[in-house]
Amino acid sequence: MRTLWATVLLVSASAHADFVGTGPDYDAEADVSETCSVCHSLRYLDRAQGYDTADEWSRVIASMVSLPAARDRAISTYLAANYRHKPSKAPTLIEGDTNIVIDEWLTPSLGQRTRDPIEAPDGDIWWTGMWASLVGRLDPTTGAMQEFLLPSAARPHSIVPDRDGFIWYTGNSNATIGKLDPATGEIIEYPTQARDPHTAVFHPNGNLYFTSQHSNMLGRLNPTTGEVTEIDTRRKPYGIKVGQDNDLFVAFNGTNAIGRMNPESLAVTYYEIPDEKTRIRRLDIDSDGHVWFVNSSLGKIGKLDVNTGTVEQWDSPSGPLSHPYSMTVINDIIWYNESGMRPDALVRFDPATERFQSWAVPSGVGIIRHTWETREGDLLIHQSSSNRVGRVRIAD
Repeated sequence: MRTLWATVLLVSASAHADFVGTGPDYDAEADVSETCSVCHSLRYLDRAQGYDTADEWSRVIASMVSLPAARDRAISTYLAANYRHKPSKAPTLIEGDTNIVIDEWLTPSLGQRTRDPIEAPDGDIWWTGMWASLVGRLDPTTGAMQEFLLPSAARPHSIVPDRDGFIWYTGNSNATIGKLDPATGEIIEYPTQARDPHTAVFHPNGNLYFTSQHSNMLGRLNPTTGEVTEIDTRRKPYGIKVGQDNDLFVAFNGTNAIGRMNPESLAVTYYEIPDEKTRIRRLDIDSDGHVWFVNSSLGKIGKLDVNTGTVEQWDSPSGPLSHPYSMTVINDIIWYNESGMRPDALVRFDPATERFQSWAVPSGVGIIRHTWETREGDLLIHQSSSNRVGRVRIAD
């Protein structure tokens, strides 16, 4: 299945098919500017890791857009000459005793910005293609994939499954929470007051709770009645998780705080995290009920004792510009990524020994934005820039 957005990308990429890279009027710089800016700002070329060869650039381009062979070669050659590898962006990789296997799958519709994979009750892996307004399903056993079109204005930011296998998404651009029935393709939309629902989580009480980053709001949806209740909160609520006591913990990307929300009253109390420059994207909970979080702006990870308010932090291996982003706690081991590095680095932290270990993501042009623990204890990751879903397994 090809989405309308993906079709637009392909048509745009082919609009200059007569520019074969050999004609006297061909301008590679202009072609790069027009082709790349269809999907993203050109500033990402300056931020990129860069490559020294046309073949390396060609492999990256092929995961984003389909080009005629001659144009691909012309553009790749130009990029290799002008956007070479930047050693300064390389992560500081730490060796250790844990061996992992990273499986990756390229999703069908190019340019969709694959992100936020989850595992459904039947074991299938789902992802959202935010820029293409779709969600996709992967059978990790066979590699078979299927994509489901959502309303074109939805631009889903993240998804979460319910216990019955329905897929719920946050309509980040059309102010909705959506429910997809994978068996029929039927979609039910629930309007929200907030303009940009962001990340959602199901609570043991059956309700769906969500953040709305730029609207500075938190919300609750009752799937049975369809009732949506929303409240104002501090700036840029981002990640959200259910704690051991069933309160909800919220990461704030606009202030140095973690919120604790009562699921019934929606009352929020705040834990102030040291340093006003702290910005937190994601968090998770360990077996003692402590909240682990990424301090994205300062290149650290931290632990909040919710009983005392005490905060302890550790410097990420690649330093203050590493920009930790995603986080999942599996068997009290902390997994996150350094999104400011190229390639994107996956990091493991053992609180018992306070030791780090890290790996380069194979297709790590960036970036992992959200991670998920499977029933088998594997970690689901992705690469939004190169349209890949990944699974991290501990090697036998």
